Amino acid sequence: MAETYPQITVRTEAEAVDARAEVGSVQAREKRAGQHKMQLDLVQSQVPGEKKDYWIARDGLTFAGVHLIVDMWGAKGLDDQALVRKALEEAAVEAGATLLHVHTHKFEEGGGISGVAVLAESHISVHTWPERDFAAFDVFMCGGAKPADAIPALRRAFTPDQISVVEHKRGIAV
Repeated sequence: MAETYPQITVRTEAEAVDARAEVGSVQAREKRAGQHKMQLDLVQSQVPGEKKDYWIARDGLTFAGVHLIVDMWGAKGLDDQALVRKALEEAAVEAGATLLHVHTHKFEEGGGISGVAVLAESHISVHTWPERDFAAFDVFMCGGAKPADAIPALRRAFTPDQISVVEHKRGIAV
């Protein structure tokens, strides 16, 4: 199964199927062409009048949320705490998530930054290594938020030379 997120093509690395679930791991490399929005549908309760839960139904699977592991190499501004904070905020907004709180911590002068945007739909976290021009992001969201839509804001903020994305569907029973 191949999906294309804005400026990122995602291809399946491995899939396993058993009687209860299908497990997939997806590796992505940056591509300049292709515009496709990830389609997510909230799972409807089977009981009339019962509240929706915020699990996702996609490609015949039902799962808690999409967790993107985003690695950026050749990134800039990784020791700028204000930039990291602003990027986390903008990424949450662009993904359609509800931002609850942002916390960042800068290590010694010239050191990296760790940060997290706490979302009603889960979180976006980052750890930076400015001495290696490397940043590691986790973008995990449930419900109607679209984690892949957070990536363009992160790309604009840090202008990496290379980006890699691995997708994991959380909550699939194995």
